[in-house]
Amino acid sequence: MYMPSLFGENLFDCFFDDFARPVRHEPKFHEPVGKLMKTDVKETDEAYELDIELPGYSKDNINAELKDGFLTVKATVEENNDEKDKEGRFIRRERYSGSCSRSFYVGEAVTEKDIKARFDNGVLKISVPKIEKKPEIEQNHFVSIEG
Repeated sequence: MYMPSLFGENLFDCFFDDFARPVRHEPKFHEPVGKLMKTDVKETDEAYELDIELPGYSKDNINAELKDGFLTVKATVEENNDEKDKEGRFIRRERYSGSCSRSFYVGEAVTEKDIKARFDNGVLKISVPKIEKKPEIEQNHFVSIEG
């Protein structure tokens, strides 16, 4: 009987192999990682308060940008773990770099000067005031008529 190649030679090979191994779920490249930049949003009478968890990041590696009404918070990290023996040869050398970002719509009436941000103990605290966009006043442009 012809079997598709994704099953290998026996349909049940992979099925029974899983019982011998401990169950462990590792996120795939296409799955969202829900543990990055956990954010609590609290509404007060005057503002929205955001608490964004960024453990392991330093203040210098965090950037907040306001553009077209969207507040985007980006965080980057670079680690380099070099271990050498007494002669200067590498025993272990590991490098890691990564970044994450989140965007929040805060409205087009909010400016950079209105937003207050503070980084303390791995938590970025951002306060965005509630500012209503002022309706544009329609101006009449009359043409003078001589006569």
